[in-house]
Amino acid sequence: MGTRREFDAIVVGGGHNGLVCAGYLARAGLSVLVLERRSFVGGAVVTEELFPGYRVSSCSYICHLLQSKIIDDFELRQHGFEVYRLEPSRFQPYPDGRCLFLWDSEEQTREAIARFSTHDANAFPAWQSFWRRAAELIYPYFLTSPPTIAELAAKARGTPDEEFLDRLLTTSMKDLVTDYFDDPAIQGAFIQAQDVGDPAAPGSVWCYSHIKCDLFSRPEDVGIVKGGMGSIAQALAHSIESLGATIQTDATVDRVLVENGQAFGVRLDDGAEITSRIVISNGDPKQTLLKLVDETDLPTEFFRRAKRLKTNTAYLKFHAALSRLPDFSQSVDQDVNPRALANIKVCPSIEYFERSWHEARQGRPASDPVLEIQIPSVYDLTLTDAGRHVMSIWVLYAPVQLAEGTWESRRQEVGEKLIDCVSRYAPDVRDCIVDWSLFTPIDLERRVGLTDGNIRHLDMVPDQFLARRPLSGWSDYGTPIDGLFLCGAGTHPGGEVSGAPGHNAAHSILSRWS
Repeated sequence: MGTRREFDAIVVGGGHNGLVCAGYLARAGLSVLVLERRSFVGGAVVTEELFPGYRVSSCSYICHLLQSKIIDDFELRQHGFEVYRLEPSRFQPYPDGRCLFLWDSEEQTREAIARFSTHDANAFPAWQSFWRRAAELIYPYFLTSPPTIAELAAKARGTPDEEFLDRLLTTSMKDLVTDYFDDPAIQGAFIQAQDVGDPAAPGSVWCYSHIKCDLFSRPEDVGIVKGGMGSIAQALAHSIESLGATIQTDATVDRVLVENGQAFGVRLDDGAEITSRIVISNGDPKQTLLKLVDETDLPTEFFRRAKRLKTNTAYLKFHAALSRLPDFSQSVDQDVNPRALANIKVCPSIEYFERSWHEARQGRPASDPVLEIQIPSVYDLTLTDAGRHVMSIWVLYAPVQLAEGTWESRRQEVGEKLIDCVSRYAPDVRDCIVDWSLFTPIDLERRVGLTDGNIRHLDMVPDQFLARRPLSGWSDYGTPIDGLFLCGAGTHPGGEVSGAPGHNAAHSILSRWS
């Protein structure tokens, strides 16, 4: 195959950050080509018909950090982006038949918590204030270059934030939750450690502050996306094409072309070469630096550091087509509004959460996993026919590699156990299931191109956060290869569907464009 025409920029991967990056470059007047391996764009932000007549958000599932600047800059609402706001925001059932509803309203949430503990209800406003203050330290940098901890510390020195920052950096989520709440059920509702995994680990509070930046998201931008998460990617694609960007699907990039330390295009798996002045990879740093370029094109020590990047934390994603809505009436009244069941968390206590993490670290699927269950069809009637539903479960945690057997050989067993877990709260769920599918870490790697199935490209842990993401000294979206940039979730500010890495990469590139 011959060489094709030159572009100013080629974006490798049509995930949402790649589309955002391409859009800003096109808006600045650059000729931009987006190359996507699959037959549709979106990466982990897609809607797929996994079962006939049932459409699901197959990887990401909730819109809570998509930046308002990006929504407005690309006029996403004019291109079909629409969000159903969740009320209540979460339903949490417990094995003893009790349940907790969380609401956007602080007063409603306090009333719900008070049914468990008056002390914990009174503590909830202070809990919210803690996270708002934590997010206030991080959020100003979401759409800028990341600060170092030293820079944050210097800014906080001599102010009340100095002691607060120290607490953020050193406190574990387990200690924080138990500082605020007494009741084990309420502790279970609020415990979370994301990629750190161990809620007793120092630094787990620090990294979770990234998630809590959604406290600054506009309410109308938070919730279930109509048509599934793929509607975000489709809206972005329509918008950036209107700005002049070109999108080519079914195009697998085999190699970034490099000569004399300068990237000058890409080679596709069919042998075709496309030249450009710069190349931006929306792939994760490991996929990009260890597979798309030759080892000899990178400094030896940089290559060694790239190989050691952490992708140790993994999850499972379960999907089911339902003939009807499961019965959760052992926890809630039968006449409850079905929309109350859109977002469900199963985690009765801190100890339950810890077991899930430690079993995964030992190479075993969790016997009692933390479940984040979504039934978006109670809001979104476009996903399947009236009366039917789709259910997805984000499962915390899973081993990247199993201690016994393979994910292929154990997929059925693990999926059946997940259904058993849901059955404890909705005993008829098996009768509702028409079909189901389980995505393991290896499936997520094969389908979406995520190393080790890592949904945030790299673990969001203290040494891969802010100016240390992806590597200390390389947080400006560049690489040692001139003209090769990164724009995915493995760069600052990290994972979740925010578009911020794509935005920041584009602006970093434009600042040095000539």
